[in-house]
Amino acid sequence: MGGEGSGRKRAWLLFDGDCGFCSRLAAWVGERDRAGRLRVVAYQEAPSPPMTPALREACAQALHAVTPRGQVLRGGDATIFTLGALGWRGLARVLWLRPLRDVVGFGYGVVARNRSRL
Repeated sequence: MGGEGSGRKRAWLLFDGDCGFCSRLAAWVGERDRAGRLRVVAYQEAPSPPMTPALREACAQALHAVTPRGQVLRGGDATIFTLGALGWRGLARVLWLRPLRDVVGFGYGVVARNRSRL
């Protein structure tokens, strides 16, 4: 996957731009996406497509990734996808396996519920 003008699509990583913690993590991801695999955008500023009314509502609750093929991933799954997109493919492959995928989802939920404190 490449950057603008490469002819290859990038995935969308949609985060809450009103959340300071989310914005810091999005900036961290953006800095590490040297291969240009992700479009890191606050969901409040995302164009349509990929944004839809249903996706906008869902993005208010959790991080979302929209893959180049249009698959929508939420929360922990979006986090695992992001790790793979950043080049940590081996780690991402392991984290997709149950029960690790469930552990990541649980951890994501804990962090998401407490993000205003972070």
